[in-house]
Amino acid sequence: MATPAPRQRPPAEELRRSAGTTDSDAAGVLPRQAATVILLRGGAETLEVLLVQRTHAARFMPGVWVFPGGAVDAHEGEGDSAHRLAAVRELQEEAAVRGIAPAELVEFSRWITPREVSVRFDTHFFLARAPDGARVAVDGDECIDVGWFTAGAALAAHERGNLPLVFPTLKQLEQLAAFGSADALIAHALRHEVVPVPPPVVLAGEVARVLLPGEPGYDEEA
Repeated sequence: MATPAPRQRPPAEELRRSAGTTDSDAAGVLPRQAATVILLRGGAETLEVLLVQRTHAARFMPGVWVFPGGAVDAHEGEGDSAHRLAAVRELQEEAAVRGIAPAELVEFSRWITPREVSVRFDTHFFLARAPDGARVAVDGDECIDVGWFTAGAALAAHERGNLPLVFPTLKQLEQLAAFGSADALIAHALRHEVVPVPPPVVLAGEVARVLLPGEPGYDEEA
């Protein structure tokens, strides 16, 4: 599935919005383990995903809309089981959605923050169907708003400047827009192996471009 090339931005802006503050010594920063849930509804008819808005007071990614997720806690252990536990916990904390077992999550993608960024995460993205009758809510502290969107509607709102998104969320939505239903998306994910995406940043003068697998130059820079 082809992924459109990202729009070009000045280097500092691109990197800040992707994952944090640039730092000349960022190459030595190890990424923290994290997990995210792309919650789905729509069955065989359509595809909507849940997004939450982070508080404007947050030190990290203030005010942006994201899929529920966060860092793995030490007590959750390591490996796949830890990521699944963290994903379910974050979904409960940020959107009040319960009733999903860690084993029900379907692997979708894995993103590793570029080395040029000082705040780094190794994030595992999982798909999950929304439980019947699930009611979503935010705590008003860490997250201040919540909504269901089709991928196309979210991307259009972002283009209008009404829905601020960071790079990983934007690129995931572009991928999700290719699927007509939640069932089709999950069927696709079950057939495909997840390969880590450590997108390199290529600087050309005042322009930064984040390369994705399959794009020209990725294999040389990765």
